[in-house]
Amino acid sequence: MTLDMQTYRDGRKQATDAAEAIRSALAGLGLPESVWGSVRPMVTHSGKPYVHLGMVRADAAEKMAEAMRPQAQVEPRQV
Repeated sequence: MTLDMQTYRDGRKQATDAAEAIRSALAGLGLPESVWGSVRPMVTHSGKPYVHLGMVRADAAEKMAEAMRPQAQVEPRQV
């Protein structure tokens, strides 16, 4: 099965947009470029878009996990 060019382009655009969003979010957490600089868009042979995050240091992974956790909901104070 060959991948047509339009399917590849669509997948590449989606993967690139997602990779940029992840890079921006990681930079926003204050992580250095050595962490987010290796984030790469990828397209499979069937045209599916992916983002390769690569290997990250444990401290960076902990910061990423903390940012992804839902914030504890605080119940409104009763007056």
